[in-house]
Amino acid sequence: MCGIAGILSDSIDLRQQNDMVWRVSNSLKMRGPDAHGEYISRNAALIHRRLSVIDPENGKQPMRFGKYIIVYNGEIYNTDEIRRELRFHGYVFETNCDTEVVLKSFHLWQENCAEKLNGIFAFAIWDDSARQLYMYRDRVGVKPFFYAPAKNGLVFASEPKALFKYPGIVAEINLQSMQEILGIGPAKTPGISLFKNVREILPGHYIIFNEYGYCDQKYWDVTYHEHTDDYQTTVEKVSYLVRDAVKRQMISDVPVCTFLSGGLDSSIVTSLAYSCLNGEKLN
Repeated sequence: MCGIAGILSDSIDLRQQNDMVWRVSNSLKMRGPDAHGEYISRNAALIHRRLSVIDPENGKQPMRFGKYIIVYNGEIYNTDEIRRELRFHGYVFETNCDTEVVLKSFHLWQENCAEKLNGIFAFAIWDDSARQLYMYRDRVGVKPFFYAPAKNGLVFASEPKALFKYPGIVAEINLQSMQEILGIGPAKTPGISLFKNVREILPGHYIIFNEYGYCDQKYWDVTYHEHTDDYQTTVEKVSYLVRDAVKRQMISDVPVCTFLSGGLDSSIVTSLAYSCLNGEKLN
């Protein structure tokens, strides 16, 4: 699962705020019990709590490449394809984890990197030279990503409770969101959280934040096309897409399990997952 968080501030020296940084990190411990890491400079602190799945030994975060530092939560299902493309462009890899692939994808493709990623993710990349932050969320918002303005800065995290460890950010209910959840829940207006002054990055969006403010950009949206395939072709395409999705999500350096309720969908996923294990036990 993992947890990410970060603090940007022009008003305080974050190198002298170790206790606060630790409080933010510790609030996300349940998301990432296996390891933690921090990058702290005068104006930026990036925090990571890790649940180790891919390359447990070498995939520690925050991870740095040149002037870019990343904290990342997610899984990229086309990692191998992107890694091959990056190697073609001369990139060398020191780990087997998808974090390094995402980071070097950003180094090459900059703001357009998310268009290359097939997966679920929330990540932030700090440009240590330009003092600029990039924050990305996956296409349909599987991974959570909250942020809140702070005095002369910004705080972000995988969960709102981490934001409230920063002085001046308080947990005050947003009545509109509460009404929406009670009335039509679990749906609510995209981008609005349960708390005042706390927002979510919209699915399929990224935000650039610097000393001049922030810019919200959309990199993906649903497109609609007329369905012209006959029945047999439709069956074949759906079958391929489901099998391909399950196979891609089986990549792990730790044991994989499924949640089997006994319904049709979980039974199909479990059956396909088992077929990928070559006779090994599926929990």
